[in-house]
Amino acid sequence: MGVGFLIGMDEPLTILHVDMDAFYASVEIRDAPELAGLPVAVGGRSDSRGVISAASYEARAFGVHSAMPTSIAERMCPDLVLLPPSFEKYTRVSRTIMEIFRRYTPLVEPLSLDEAFLDVAGCERLHGDAIEIGRSIRRDILKETALVASIGVAPTKFIAKLASDLDKPDGFRVIRRNEIRSVLDPLPVGKIFGVGRSTAKRLASLGVHTIGQLAGLERDDVVERFGSSGAWIHDLAHGIDPRRVNPKRPEKSHGMERTYAEDISDRELLKKNLYEYCEEVAFALRDRGLQGKTIAIKARFSNFKTVTRSRTMDRHTNLGARIYATARELFERVPPGALRLLGVQISGLEDVRTAHQANLFGEPDLPSAEAGATKASTQGEPLRASKGTKEARLRRAMKGADKLRKKYGKRIVAPGALVDRDKS
Repeated sequence: MGVGFLIGMDEPLTILHVDMDAFYASVEIRDAPELAGLPVAVGGRSDSRGVISAASYEARAFGVHSAMPTSIAERMCPDLVLLPPSFEKYTRVSRTIMEIFRRYTPLVEPLSLDEAFLDVAGCERLHGDAIEIGRSIRRDILKETALVASIGVAPTKFIAKLASDLDKPDGFRVIRRNEIRSVLDPLPVGKIFGVGRSTAKRLASLGVHTIGQLAGLERDDVVERFGSSGAWIHDLAHGIDPRRVNPKRPEKSHGMERTYAEDISDRELLKKNLYEYCEEVAFALRDRGLQGKTIAIKARFSNFKTVTRSRTMDRHTNLGARIYATARELFERVPPGALRLLGVQISGLEDVRTAHQANLFGEPDLPSAEAGATKASTQGEPLRASKGTKEARLRRAMKGADKLRKKYGKRIVAPGALVDRDKS
């Protein structure tokens, strides 16, 4: 009875989900109009073991999709136009799009560079109802970025996200509460957020293939078989989603990894690569006003065996030297051997403005970030400045360097150990 009442409620439409269509590829085609109508993909080259980051709809018609190895994509689509990613450009465009959202409501929850939830409740007097706001946002995005967005309008986040995906590309779909059952019932259970391949297989073994069939099961039976996730997917099958739009949705982690064109066994070269990744991650954190505490590295050997190592530091940081000092120690615990992939990730993120108790004994010293440096290299040297001052100087230097990077590109300033990398 409770579910029937919820479905019959005349719940107002206040949630929008905006999703840019083939974002990376669309940005590239916008900037090179001669590519319009061609199968375009953004990603790494096949001879570098690259993967596809985004594909135009013309490329998708051949079966090309994101996360697919580029070598496979090129076999499926021999005329594929492959372009290297330009994440700085995509980030700039994303900022413009997010600024458009915030003209209409302060309740914007970004999910990635190219999609976000919006809650427009209370904005009607200024901008009209949710449908009018959605159409205005889509018009503004097209006018100011020359890009196309698909938008879903619904009473809940799950239904809004589902709606934005139904009529892509250039879609605009409104799903009211009394339409939810007719829209959901024929869709495969995999459309439910939280139903992956494993859960879908288990549901299929029960004869459940569509959302309507899942909704027809007794809730207690689903919970008994699938635990707490069973309650969640059963509620979504009925269109019940209590989540609200969270404009302060925290980013959980940030990282960088690279798959090499040829396996690398030189440990010193791998350390230099790791140092570069740490600097890149640190720059991205500072740009977002974040700092992290848990460092993890990932190493994949030539036989595809993958190992990870992690450590939680005593305090948060967004300095490349400090991240690398921990990452380097973790790397020493990785067995020797040729690597095809190496990466670093930092998690436990928080806003840089978060207050912390000061260390009674002062700040620990910053180890040298130079590849192969050791504590022994400083033994016997006079103490030139306090440890806290050393880190303060580094932070000031990074602030100035970041301004130069944002204006002239990331490679305009680099640590000494990385200056000659492009020449080698």
